[in-house]
This record gives sequence, C-alpha cells and structure tokens, in this order.
Amino acid sequence: MSNSNLEDTDTEGINASKLKDSVFSNLKYLLVGIVFGIVFVKAEIISWYRIQEMFQLQSFFMYGVIGSAVVVGIISVQVIKKFNIKTIQGEKIEIQPKTFNKGQIYGGLLFGFGWAITGACPGPLFAQIGTGVTVIVVTLVSAILGTWVYGYFKDKLPH
Repeated sequence: MSNSNLEDTDTEGINASKLKDSVFSNLKYLLVGIVFGIVFVKAEIISWYRIQEMFQLQSFFMYGVIGSAVVVGIISVQVIKKFNIKTIQGEKIEIQPKTFNKGQIYGGLLFGFGWAITGACPGPLFAQIGTGVTVIVVTLVSAILGTWVYGYFKDKLPH
C-alpha cells in the first residue's frame, strides 16, 4: 500500500467512505443489524447448544451455515472484482491482498477456543444479549478488552 493511500484513509481503512452520513441516515445500519439479529435468532445460529454440537462434531448444521457464508463471500468478492462494483454512494471498493503470518494460526486457535468455551462468536453477541442471555455481556467486554490489548501490543508482536 502506498503512502498516498495511507494519507487518504487515515485510520479508518482503505475502503472507508469519504462521504459522511447524518445520524438519521445511519439508522439504516441499525435496522439491518436488527433484521440480521432476528435471522440469527430464528435460525438458531446464536444457540449455545448448536455451537456446542458443532464443536463436538455432533451436527452438520453450523458447518453448513458457515460453509454457505464462505461460498457467498467468495462469490461476492469475485463479482465485485470482475464487474468493478461500487458502493451505493458510487465509491470504489478496493480489496487488498492479504499476506499470511504465523500469528494468524495462534489468533485462529485462540478465537476457536474462546468460541467453544463461551458458545459465542463476536458476530451475534448483541443478538444473544437481546434474547436475554445477559451473561454474554462478560464475553462482549472480554472481546472489547482483547481487541484493545491486541491493538496496544500489535506492533510489538512477532510477525
């Protein structure tokens, strides 16, 4: 990534929108999040029991959901690249190449162990809390703290 790209994006990333939405127009994201959470609840994707079934290799259900999401993601990225699709505001979407490092293995293992132990992945935490499983607040606070700790030590960690 060139230095000029870094200046253009600041700390928000390469695909950060240059257009700033009003508070009212950001309500669309809240509504999509609520619908997404309802779908997660109805599909039982946030169920601790479903997650435990997955990690104990007792059910294919969650693997099917995750596999479907991966396939949809792969197809979506290819379509975006092939047809040079832009955002709703007409801004270019840039997909940066990723480089592998061994820290991804450690991070993935830590993520998987945390997911298996808590029965919660970061995506549906708010949906789980919304269903009344308030103990998940501990997982949410831990995820926020872990993200902060990683951000603090990121530059000091081996590559």
